Amino acid sequence: MGYQSDTIATSISRLNRQYFLPAIQREFVWHPEQVIKLFDSIMRGYPIGSFLFWELMCENRDKWEVYKFIDRANQGGTHNEPASTAGVQQLTLVLDGQQRLTSLLVGLKGTYTTKKKYGRWDNPDAWVRRSLYLDLLKDPGASEEDGEAGIHYGFEFLDAAPQNGHGHHWLKVGSVLDFDSEERFYEFRQEQRDSLPDDTTKGQMLTLERVLDRLYRAVWKDDVIAYYTEHDQDYDRVLDIFVRANEAGTPLSKSDLLLSMVTSKWGGVSAREEIYGFVDRLNQNLTRKNNFDKDFVMKTCLVLSDLPVQYKVKNFNNQNLELIHTRWDGIKDAIERAVDLVNSFGVDRDTLTSQNALIPTIYYMHQHPHTTLRGTTPFDVQNAAAIRRWLIMALLNNLFGGQSDTVLRYCRQSLQDQRSHHTDYPVEDLNQSIAKSRKTSYFDDDAIADFLDITYDKRTAFLAVSLLYDDNNWGTMTYHLDHIFPRASFSPERMVEAGIDPGKHGRYTDLMNRVGNLELLLAHENEEKTAKPFGQWITTRDSSFRRRHLIPDDDALLRIENFEAFVEAREALIGKRLRDLFAPVAPLENV
Repeated sequence: MGYQSDTIATSISRLNRQYFLPAIQREFVWHPEQVIKLFDSIMRGYPIGSFLFWELMCENRDKWEVYKFIDRANQGGTHNEPASTAGVQQLTLVLDGQQRLTSLLVGLKGTYTTKKKYGRWDNPDAWVRRSLYLDLLKDPGASEEDGEAGIHYGFEFLDAAPQNGHGHHWLKVGSVLDFDSEERFYEFRQEQRDSLPDDTTKGQMLTLERVLDRLYRAVWKDDVIAYYTEHDQDYDRVLDIFVRANEAGTPLSKSDLLLSMVTSKWGGVSAREEIYGFVDRLNQNLTRKNNFDKDFVMKTCLVLSDLPVQYKVKNFNNQNLELIHTRWDGIKDAIERAVDLVNSFGVDRDTLTSQNALIPTIYYMHQHPHTTLRGTTPFDVQNAAAIRRWLIMALLNNLFGGQSDTVLRYCRQSLQDQRSHHTDYPVEDLNQSIAKSRKTSYFDDDAIADFLDITYDKRTAFLAVSLLYDDNNWGTMTYHLDHIFPRASFSPERMVEAGIDPGKHGRYTDLMNRVGNLELLLAHENEEKTAKPFGQWITTRDSSFRRRHLIPDDDALLRIENFEAFVEAREALIGKRLRDLFAPVAPLENV
């Protein structure tokens, strides 16, 4: 059977009644702007691509995990609900076209909830549910200067219908679904025309009729949805078709493709719900907020199961999936303990620049069940410190950028050689293994120079500065990244007042944001310090403050006119700190 076609109204009526989603589909990821562009393309008569469906035979209906299309989208993602297929005739799964069909459903029958600009993500009042509206008086012909990629029709997501008038007449787009006959539609069109203000021009009336007619015909009359239905029941064939159909467009998450396979091999356990729930727990319910995804969890499954490291579909064959299933509880536990540990270092969604860099620590935790390294035994304290230093070093040196699979293989080999329950985290072995991949894993002179070039606005700044301290409780107490010499001191007016040569103003401003002028302070300390001159404020601190924050002993350097010399002296102390910190450490005696 070749391609068939249907109207949008017919296809929408089948969603969540006959058409459902397989677990291999990713979630809805389109933004409101993409939804509007789709509707604009349809109104302009542009093709929107073909669709690929898979019709299941009745005897196979209960073999596959299926999900509903969402009609209420949320910025940041929305989980699809599992669907019951009992009694569904001609159960059809959408293999290609989910984003477009969901967009049509959201625009015609649903809503899109978005965050207000500058609103906090955790503030419920910052979120607004919006529906799709169309301005019937916006003339699409007046938008030719926008070019082929421009939006010609007046679609907007709005939280409520705005007042009509002043050249605007708004229609909730979903209203068009009420007119399943031309007679009802013509009556409605006349009502809309009659409701226009007396000063409406003939041109505006004509625009309203043309735009409304176009919307009605695009939804009810034109065969916009061109689709091919696959009837073969062989899953491997269908999976291959799915992969090929999704090679273009929005990149497909491999985990979304694999979760259906995993579920079918895990004896009825919903791998999709299990892994989704676990990812949500990692991101929302631990010491700090994180930003892990399903792909990270499934790649970690490969590494911890001692399977090929490359995250490819072929590595999730039946035998490997069964092995992962038997180890899943231990894998999950190791991931959570490792994330909890690094969260205590202040490593979270804002500072973890490479998720793969965390996998060696997870592997170590998997080798040491029930170990948290959050205690005060010599083993806990030394190894927590070693992991903190090594992880931050790996992140700052970008060890897991580029060909990270090679680095992961070398790291896993080093960890596999450390089998004893009491074995320390093998920092030196890891570094030597990483050197085989031609990555720099030590803080040599070049690495230290790069470290000192880190500035306040960089994502790695907090982690970098945290290395200057022996503490490891950055995740459990609130610390601020603070300018030692406050930024207020470097306004042009303040520098002139201080007698600083105008030729040095630019140099001072550059040095202000470098690591040499940054420290970590408790939140209340930073609020107390505010814009006070540092030379005055430090006199209110305990005598240990200078040593703890690597502040040079010479009081003359604490004056703003000597700021350049201060940074130079402090950078020298930082360099010494890093060389001492990353010198080889003698292992503990095994017990």
